[in-house]
Amino acid sequence: MTSGTRADLDKRPVDVSTMFDGVAERYDLMNTVLALGSDRRWRRLVTRLLDLQRGERVLDLAAGTGTSTEPFAALGARAVACDFSLGMLHVGRRRRPDLSFLAGDATRLPFADATFDAVTISFGLRNVVDPDAGLREMLRVTRPGGRLVVCEFSHPTWAPFRHVYDRYLLSVLPAVARRAASNPEAYDYLAESIQAWPDQPALAARLRAAGWGEVSWQDASGGIVALHRAVRPPT
Repeated sequence: MTSGTRADLDKRPVDVSTMFDGVAERYDLMNTVLALGSDRRWRRLVTRLLDLQRGERVLDLAAGTGTSTEPFAALGARAVACDFSLGMLHVGRRRRPDLSFLAGDATRLPFADATFDAVTISFGLRNVVDPDAGLREMLRVTRPGGRLVVCEFSHPTWAPFRHVYDRYLLSVLPAVARRAASNPEAYDYLAESIQAWPDQPALAARLRAAGWGEVSWQDASGGIVALHRAVRPPT
C-alpha cells in the first residue's frame, strides 16, 4: 500500500498505519480545513472533560503529531503521545520535541496495568481494527477511579442537519481533499468510516461492556462530534 491509497473498512492495521504515514505532513492543516476550524474547540472540550491536575499521568492515544497532546502538557500533566503510525510520530517529534512520543497499538498497549490517571483518544477509536479490545486495553492501563474521554465523529441528532452533513461527507469533503490533500483517497475512507461508526448511545453501551463505569456523553457541533466520558470503577 502506497501513500496514494487508502484503508478499507476492515481496518487492517498495516493499511491504516500506512495511510496515516502518507498524510502525516499535512494532517494537522487538513483537519483544520475540513473541520472549518472547529477542531480547536473540540480539543478544548477534551481538555476540560479530562480535568487534569498538575503532575497527573495522561495517555493521549492515536495522538498523531501531538497537536491533541500539547494542551495536557501545558497544564503540567505528564503526557504521553502514543500512535502506531511511525510517519505521524516522526513529524510530531520534529515539530514538538518537548513532548514524549511512543509507538503503540491500541489493542496491545505497551504499558503496565494502572499506569495512567487519565486516557484519551480523539478521532482514533474509529480506526482501530477492534475498538472493543482497544477500550479494554485503555481500561487496563488506567488506575481505578481514573477517567477516559473518547472524542469521535458521531451522528447529528437533528434529522435535517444530518441530511446536510451526509451530503458534506460524501460530496464536499472529497472535493476539498482532492484539491488540498497529499492523499485524497484517505479522505474517502474518512467519510465512509464516519458513516459506519455507531451513534452516541451505541458507543456508550460498548464502553460499559468493556468495563467502564459512569459513562456519559455530550454532543459538539450538533452531534457531528460526541465526547464520551467514563471512569474506571474502583477495585
